Amino acid sequence: MSVSSNASSRNGSVDDSTTTNTTNTTDSSELTHILNRRQEIMDSQEAGIELPKTFRVVNVYTEFHEFSRKQIKDYQKTFNTYDTARDGFLDLNELKFMMEKLGAPQTHLGLKKMIAEVDEDNDGKISFREFLLIFRKAQAGELDNDSGLNQLARLTEIDVEQVGVSGAKNFFEAKIEQQMRTNKFHDEIRQEQEDRRREEEERAQRRQQFQQRAAIFQ
Repeated sequence: MSVSSNASSRNGSVDDSTTTNTTNTTDSSELTHILNRRQEIMDSQEAGIELPKTFRVVNVYTEFHEFSRKQIKDYQKTFNTYDTARDGFLDLNELKFMMEKLGAPQTHLGLKKMIAEVDEDNDGKISFREFLLIFRKAQAGELDNDSGLNQLARLTEIDVEQVGVSGAKNFFEAKIEQQMRTNKFHDEIRQEQEDRRREEEERAQRRQQFQQRAAIFQ
């Protein structure tokens, strides 16, 4: 995570002024990272070791273009709430605390699986960028319905601190009911289309049979 992102984490939100004031520091950090990375690659090549790929993004607003700036700032606020160490990452214990507060506690193995699913740099923690990947995957339908990450994505749509776990439960029950009504509506439309298609086929078949019978008397 860049210096500007770490600064945002400490302040509790993504702040444009903070990002602007730390531009020089961020540029210096990025350059240092690039030089260090090149040195690591050279050292590993000399030693015959395959260096794992790393992922580094400076501007989450550019990469996650499917989200508005407000959405990203809201995600940052949620991330900061559970980043109790204020180091710009969610470790296993912080993720454990988060899922408990959201009313969806996970086993130790479940938490490790959650982290592994978005941990692109294999550091055993979730950076803010990797945190955003959860919501990207959820939006794209790439998460299993019962997975911990899908629960996290759904539960952070509302303020569980305010409405409580029961309120969150009611919220998602209402969403499920709405989805069921929508699906029923679509099913009814498909059924009507199927009935019309079947009627047209039957009419065409009757016309063909009539023409065949009429041809006998010609």
